[in-house]
Amino acid sequence: MLTSSGVVHPGGVAGLVRWSAATVDRVEAQGSGTGGDLPAELVVRRARHEDAELCLQIYSPYVRDTVISLEEEPPSLSEMQQRLTRSLETHDWLVLEGLRGVVGFAYGSPYRSRAAYRWACEVSVYVEPGHQRAGAGRLLYEELFARLVDRGYLTALAGMTLPNAASEGLHRALGFEPVGTWQRIGWKFGAWHDVLWMQRHLASPTGPPEEIA
Repeated sequence: MLTSSGVVHPGGVAGLVRWSAATVDRVEAQGSGTGGDLPAELVVRRARHEDAELCLQIYSPYVRDTVISLEEEPPSLSEMQQRLTRSLETHDWLVLEGLRGVVGFAYGSPYRSRAAYRWACEVSVYVEPGHQRAGAGRLLYEELFARLVDRGYLTALAGMTLPNAASEGLHRALGFEPVGTWQRIGWKFGAWHDVLWMQRHLASPTGPPEEIA
């Protein structure tokens, strides 16, 4: 179905959303990029507690080897489990699963703690290196956005360390617009790094916003 935000929200059974290889091809044609091969059948589902270890395996190389994440050390499994649990309680955390297991994840988290910001959230997506630029990020994000709208969130924000052409391209293709750059804000690997922030309106209510579910 099409949500009020204009995000395609495919139907599914018991909270699962499935795409065939043909659907992935159509997504690619819409501008998410080309690259690694995705499994023939994909399932986007809500994360479970036991998925934290698989998500940590995907995330850790981003921390250890890149400035895509400005964390200096990968979180412990316990910390990753806590992050997943908090996200499920207030926003959502999704995994993309193929025949070989989980190949990516996306989640929402609070933007700021002050009450006036509660309709805005920060979103993040991480995909195994072999599946980047193959549509995985788009599939995860589209379902995540639809679920965030269902809970009442109106605005999504994403921060990315520069340069990161792939992430910029993905977010632009999904309707994000740049709203500012924090200059020399993060120190990692012996250098300062800028962080670009991009914003997308998930929905545009005409009256006062409803409370978050």
